Amino acid sequence: MTLSSTSDKPVGVIGAGNFGTVIANILAINRPVILYARDPLVARHINEKRENRGHSIHAQVEATHDLALLARECDVIFPMVPSAHFRTMMKQLSPHLHPYHILIHGTKGFDITLPPGETLDSVPKLSRQQVKTMSEVIQEESVVVRVGCLAGPNLARELAQRQPGATVVASHFNEVIQLGKRLLRNDRFQVYENNDIVGVEIAGVLKNIIAIASGALSGLGYGENAKGLLISRGAVEMVYLGRALGGDLKAFLGVAGIGDLVTTCNSPMSRNFTVGYRLAKGEKLDDILAEMTEVAEGVTTVKIAKKCADHYKIRALITDRLYRVLFEGMTVEEALEFLMRYPLNVDIDFL
Repeated sequence: MTLSSTSDKPVGVIGAGNFGTVIANILAINRPVILYARDPLVARHINEKRENRGHSIHAQVEATHDLALLARECDVIFPMVPSAHFRTMMKQLSPHLHPYHILIHGTKGFDITLPPGETLDSVPKLSRQQVKTMSEVIQEESVVVRVGCLAGPNLARELAQRQPGATVVASHFNEVIQLGKRLLRNDRFQVYENNDIVGVEIAGVLKNIIAIASGALSGLGYGENAKGLLISRGAVEMVYLGRALGGDLKAFLGVAGIGDLVTTCNSPMSRNFTVGYRLAKGEKLDDILAEMTEVAEGVTTVKIAKKCADHYKIRALITDRLYRVLFEGMTVEEALEFLMRYPLNVDIDFL
């Protein structure tokens, strides 16, 4: 299937959160878009008011609450759903999918498979077999073969303002990458390509951990030196963990790795940065999460990454201390003091 053969068909976007809405608007510059909203009232609001979450809606975007219609009308679909709901969404979408469909997701989180009766809190360690990326979930739950992902420094608010930005489309299939580039690229939005989809997915997930830590540093009032140290050590930790989970080094050094990491670690617009900032100001995690209108994927990612690091015996100091802050009552100050005193002599030892 080439782009030209489907050029008269709309593109689907699943998920009418901030990012899904912004991606729908970007796609609508080049093609008609059908945007799926789980809540029928949201779909009606988008169509009647031409607005969603403060974003004006492009004239080529039409909202729906009907997954079957979206799958029937669209050969190319962009799922933008939080990881906690992703598998459930795929189970609902799957009966309407065919092998000719192409799915390019934009979700930065992991899916966990546990034995019956177990929870994430009850298992001490996690192996790669229990931790799935969203592309793997798509392949497990549907007949779709050609899968891709979007990753990179994509803060929804900046993209909505048409500020210059970029993303990576990653896939094992070159036609998926080229299709994604042609659909998404415009004069303000550059699209890079990568064939290590798992590495790109893992980089996009793990950087959220370091973003929480960066927010905490800012909340304590520390300056740019401390942040530079955190980001560089965080990048090393991402590489260690990412390689254990099956990612390639190059994915972590590109736009979806370092690019996304630097952006998220420096932006109060990042949900994960905000969690860390408010924690450092003395707020309780439950209160912070209860007030957030969208998911901060990094909180669950810390728990998953800690258990993976324990399984593979990887030294992941930032992840470990953040886990203790989020779930075991350690203060941000105590965690930072430990990290600053820990003897690390080697700067980079993975090249």
